[in-house]
Amino acid sequence: MKLLITTLFAALLLTIESVAVKYLGLSVVRIDVTVALIVFLALRASLIEGALSAFLAGYLLDMMSGRPTGLYSFLGVLTFLLTRLADSFVEVRKPLGFAVLTLCADFGHGLLAACLSWLISKDGRVFSASLEGLHWSVLWTGLAALLLFPILDRLIKGDSRPEPGLLR
Repeated sequence: MKLLITTLFAALLLTIESVAVKYLGLSVVRIDVTVALIVFLALRASLIEGALSAFLAGYLLDMMSGRPTGLYSFLGVLTFLLTRLADSFVEVRKPLGFAVLTLCADFGHGLLAACLSWLISKDGRVFSASLEGLHWSVLWTGLAALLLFPILDRLIKGDSRPEPGLLR
């Protein structure tokens, strides 16, 4: 059930994000609401359920972004796994901690997206164009994470640490 809820919520968030970015006049900047969702899933969902939800959220982002197919699907699952690993070392239960963890995850997500896009592009300017608004994207994503935390907390029920182990 969590899989269906998160997939529908990711589609709704991506729709709201695309409208908000257009009306705010942010041409280079994105608000990575899917990264906030993936980070929350890494903190609250089981391994299989969360990884599958992260893949589907990344796939939805692939369809809406115009970037190479599979880029955000791969990065969604990688971000999910790395966030689960980071959750083993830090304790995140409050909205501010969640926002900081989302900021870090979004920075890595954006940097890896720029690097992987640069590797497969014919034009070398893709890397610098992708990094141009990264700091603003990270800031907007952190603000969105603060706003999304109470909604995600109610929507996705689960324990903070569902299973013992490093990657659970």
